[in-house]
Amino acid sequence: MKVQRILPTEEAGDLLGLTREICAGELAPRVAEYEANHEFPRETVRTLGKAGLLSLPYPQEYGGGGQPYEVYLQALEEIAYHWLAVAESVNVHNLSCYGTATYGTPAQRAELLPAMLGGDQLGAYCLSEPEAGSDAASLTTRAEKGEGTYRISGTKSWVTHAGHADYYNVFSRTGGPGARGLSCLVVPAGTPGMEVHARERKLGVWSSPTAQIGFDNAEVSADRLIGRPGKGFLMAMGALDCGRLGIAACAVGLAQAAADYAIGYARERQQFGQRIISFQGVGFMLADMATQIAAARALTLSAARLKDAGLPFSLEAAKAKLFATDMAMKVTTDAVQVLGGAGYVADHPVERWMREAKLLQIVEGTNQIQRLVISQGLD
Repeated sequence: MKVQRILPTEEAGDLLGLTREICAGELAPRVAEYEANHEFPRETVRTLGKAGLLSLPYPQEYGGGGQPYEVYLQALEEIAYHWLAVAESVNVHNLSCYGTATYGTPAQRAELLPAMLGGDQLGAYCLSEPEAGSDAASLTTRAEKGEGTYRISGTKSWVTHAGHADYYNVFSRTGGPGARGLSCLVVPAGTPGMEVHARERKLGVWSSPTAQIGFDNAEVSADRLIGRPGKGFLMAMGALDCGRLGIAACAVGLAQAAADYAIGYARERQQFGQRIISFQGVGFMLADMATQIAAARALTLSAARLKDAGLPFSLEAAKAKLFATDMAMKVTTDAVQVLGGAGYVADHPVERWMREAKLLQIVEGTNQIQRLVISQGLD
């Protein structure tokens, strides 16, 4: 991936260099095998954690990398270029730290964040339910207060890292109906009453485990409720804003991989006595790919800079997620087209990238939801 980058510090440049080195040595040689076997690369993710790549945008005082979001997203793009499922793991883990880092009490941050950010632990994010996807305010999982505990009952859907995470952010109803009745509890893996269901059989991103999780009076200590009761909806929406930037960066990395592969193929493939890249029908398609990727990257990093400056960035995050993921779907589809019949078989990775790109238009709020968010922001 040959991308010109203007980075804020020399340290950021060294960090991206380390990320590329780890991706080339640890991710690239394994991705085809693990995807084919539907196997989660837990040790590979742990390697990223030990290198500090699971905690880049969080405070150094708690074990984070202390990096601006602008740098974190470029590292995430590098990871997605080599293996989308692993980049998704990094993004989801960062979401799982958001609530504690942003809304947790000083005692909760001191107790929980060092382990969350240390590299060994992996987190999960339990928001969606079978009947509550985009409408998070209508979720029904309930946490009943007892003597120093909460008892959680309900079902969560589409949980990434299900069965592999060390802790789960579980958004539950602790009060009345609507957004104000929601809270978030950090639930340790293996809590009695918590059951991981069978893995979902997905179109792509096969090495990433996704499943429903059921809670049947699962008892959690009351000090695992993050911040004050009733802050769960605000916590979820804030995390989703950050997560949308992460998904946009993943889309850029995935699309760049597909474009680079298609360009390389078009340079080598001969038809009618010349390389197919010299035909306008192919060359113009590749030019559009390169332009759209550059535009998506610029939009994503622009939104990240707003976040780093402490300015409102929700609308820009929605725009970046919408544009970048629609772009990735188009670029990966066109990459298959450039390869022709060869692009439709698993001998080349472009068919996998096309299947994976579809996921990015759905997670962290579908692109229809992004359009709704953006349109309401214009009113």
